Amino acid sequence: MIRLKGTALIAAVAVIGLAACGTPSSNNKQAGGSSSDTIGGAQQKATDESAKGPAKDIDGAKKGGTMTVYAESTPSTFDPTNIYYTDGNQIAKLAFRTLTQFDIRNGKPVLVPDLAEDLGKVSADKLTWTFKLKKGIKYQDGTPVKAEDFAYAIKRSFAHDVFDAGPTYQLSYFKDADTYKGPYTSGDDYKGVETPDDSTLVIHLKTPFPDLPYYGTFPMFTPIPKAKDTKQKYEQNPMTTGPYMWQSYNPGAELKLVKNPNWDASTDPVRHQYVDAWDFKWGGDAIKSQQQVLASQGPDAAAVEYDNVDASVVPQLTGDKKAQLLQGDSPCTIVEQMDSRKIPLDVRKAIALAYNWDEMNKVSGNNSLTSAPASSILPPAVPGYTKFSVAGLTGTGQGDPAAAKAALQKAGKLGFQLSWYYSNDSQTSSQLTQARTKFLEAAGFKVKAIGVPKAQIRKYTGNYDSPVNMLFSPRGWCSDWPSGSSWFPVLFKSQSVKDGNSIGELMDPALDKKIDDISALPLDQQAAKWGALDQDILQTYVPALPFYYDKMAIVIGNKVGGAVGDPTQGLPVFTQMFIKS
Repeated sequence: MIRLKGTALIAAVAVIGLAACGTPSSNNKQAGGSSSDTIGGAQQKATDESAKGPAKDIDGAKKGGTMTVYAESTPSTFDPTNIYYTDGNQIAKLAFRTLTQFDIRNGKPVLVPDLAEDLGKVSADKLTWTFKLKKGIKYQDGTPVKAEDFAYAIKRSFAHDVFDAGPTYQLSYFKDADTYKGPYTSGDDYKGVETPDDSTLVIHLKTPFPDLPYYGTFPMFTPIPKAKDTKQKYEQNPMTTGPYMWQSYNPGAELKLVKNPNWDASTDPVRHQYVDAWDFKWGGDAIKSQQQVLASQGPDAAAVEYDNVDASVVPQLTGDKKAQLLQGDSPCTIVEQMDSRKIPLDVRKAIALAYNWDEMNKVSGNNSLTSAPASSILPPAVPGYTKFSVAGLTGTGQGDPAAAKAALQKAGKLGFQLSWYYSNDSQTSSQLTQARTKFLEAAGFKVKAIGVPKAQIRKYTGNYDSPVNMLFSPRGWCSDWPSGSSWFPVLFKSQSVKDGNSIGELMDPALDKKIDDISALPLDQQAAKWGALDQDILQTYVPALPFYYDKMAIVIGNKVGGAVGDPTQGLPVFTQMFIKS
């Protein structure tokens, strides 16, 4: 899943943020929980197929009021087919119900049915999944949800030329994925899905995909009526099935949600409708917004700032203010990636030698509440994580510009130009670019940093054909479910470049085969292999510089109730929040 949360990420440029991740440890803290320098333990797969609605009431919950939510970074889309960043996905849970969903129980996510009656039934050959759908579900306008709407949403996800930012597992696992290009190009005749009746969805695969029920939590599995599809304009007025619906949307600035009168709480095992309205506001300075929320004056008493708390704000989290810190797990790793097509291997190794991580952490505002130095792609929360260290790839230290320059001279690459995009209307982003420029130039590189508005940064960093060679998206990744299978096949295969989810833009058939070989193993044999491949990739290719393992530490207003973290995404669970009286 693509990650973008926290001032460090905003500053550096967009990172990857998708959708549902796996099940981490119980290190999730409610507001006021004690600080911790640890990272979550190994994830585990937990399911409850018997879960029914309504969701269990939150102790002390009140109804009414408007919850305000601030963040500096702007979600790139709210089209459910195209959502793959964690912030967009978490917000989408308020409006879009999906086949399955995670229920956060005592800090741990449990996979439960959502719009499906069960977690799906798979055929003996593992190539056909059947989902029985709940009856009587309606959209916000009162019209009924039908199985054909789920099928159409799946077909729509194959129009990757139109929805180029969304998740791509269906392109690898679903039947005829290599020939079907979505309903706009290939029409409705797609053999990968069928609907025998209005309450049955059948999905056909070309290769087994045991994690399909986990994939069913993604917004792309929310129903979409074909007659309501307006392509790129759909996000302006989407059909919703959750407790809230669109009131107004100003892309890049604000989204207002109000109650959906046709949401059926009795069928929903995970969501609540405690507040009357939500007001999401983006683009303001994160540190300033965090100060406002801590002060909790007026509407800001019922507010959340979901960027990770900046180091400059941490000293204020004492006394009564300590209760306004919400901590939790995050199965994510943040990296500084380099385009292997444009930057030779010996130059990538020199960049690793040059990096001043101490300065990067300082300027980013990282602190022990929000991060820990990374030395691998897999974070400690994911099964298969192996602790190892590759020279220069530890996320710590001041770098060695003299050694980097000597390496460049030996390779005949002194003066090699490095280029990237940054947000020129973000103070932190500008400061990070200045810091990066200083230590890279000291190491003998030339630097070209291109400033663009932060509201458009994801568009630029997500385009691999852009005239830059560093810091493309994704800038970090979160587990889509608890396995390396939601990391390496998505990020490091040759196809990943075309899909727009690549780290390092590697295109090596030998690496593709290694990944495919591990994917074909029984699930219980994969974990250790993924950990070994992690080290192999960093040693052999140096496609990215691991920066830090993410933690969730955000500030909330003093009237925000029901605040817990979602360890699948490192963000607060909006669907449980209420406003205290």
